[in-house]
Amino acid sequence: MEFKLLGIMAVMAVAVSVSGAALPPEKYWNLKLPNIQMPQAIREILHSDLLEDKITSVAVGGGGVGVVGNPGRRTSAGARKGGAPITAPSRRKSFLIGVIPIFSPFLYFYAASQTQLHHDPNVALFFLEKDLVKGKTMSLHFTKSANLAAFLPRQDAASIPFSSKSLPGVMDYFSVKPGSVEAKVMEKTVKECEVPGVKGEDKYCATSLESMVDYAESKLGRNLKAVSTEIQKETLKQKYTIEKDAKSVGGKAGDVVCHKLYYPYAVFYCHKVGGSRALLVSLKGEDSSEVKAVAVCHDDTSQWNPKHLAFQVLGVKPGSVPICHFLPQDHIVWYGN
Repeated sequence: MEFKLLGIMAVMAVAVSVSGAALPPEKYWNLKLPNIQMPQAIREILHSDLLEDKITSVAVGGGGVGVVGNPGRRTSAGARKGGAPITAPSRRKSFLIGVIPIFSPFLYFYAASQTQLHHDPNVALFFLEKDLVKGKTMSLHFTKSANLAAFLPRQDAASIPFSSKSLPGVMDYFSVKPGSVEAKVMEKTVKECEVPGVKGEDKYCATSLESMVDYAESKLGRNLKAVSTEIQKETLKQKYTIEKDAKSVGGKAGDVVCHKLYYPYAVFYCHKVGGSRALLVSLKGEDSSEVKAVAVCHDDTSQWNPKHLAFQVLGVKPGSVPICHFLPQDHIVWYGN
């Protein structure tokens, strides 16, 4: 009986690995990670209304995107028959929803702009490791994510070309005008995914929840766990106190951190960097609001851009001291046992 049960489980595992792409993201999570709580950052974008209304069949190929079965939309001039079928909404809201994002300070090859230094709320999230002690007070600004782009099922996301070469057709399908702010943001996102990582960084851009889970598993093993920063409510910048000693997460394999990028559907820049450590930090604000924050500390920053935001904010040089930062709400840390 035991051997028969093991055989059935093996067949089920093979079936999941072969056909998992066709499963809804939630079911894929439950099959791959049945005993792991889904982080808030993932739960909130599984059913975003950013991608809405009726689903239409689309064919992608020849550098363009053509719509099939929806006479109300024009077909891209670059489309051709025989493209890979995908499903996507016939109408959508702007994926920027009133926000003009700037370069992510959590990608280490970027130099910070003056705009970022003075207006980016993420500036306050960088600190030195020596400050991560119980009772320490920091001025921080935690906000709920304005980036509500939803996950597409893997088979749909995989059918949409994700490259600089294919962008004109993809923009046409998502009704993004060339030269618009949205178009520039899409170009930036794809560029961030295509540019080589810094030395010692293993990077991958996940265009679906399934592909993100699979990447984390390939780097950390099967016993995965995931955490994200959780806030009770949005507040203005205020003083937060560390309520208890930070708790380290992750095993010998380290961790994988995934940062959400701006795109019409959910795309995460995931990377594994040597010499980094993830920690859970309990914070309490002046207004008594509580934040369960995820922090990442980097022991070696010698390969970062010398003009990176962290160095300019903290007044230190690359590779001189460990640098830490809290993660915004829509970033995820994966770790193994």
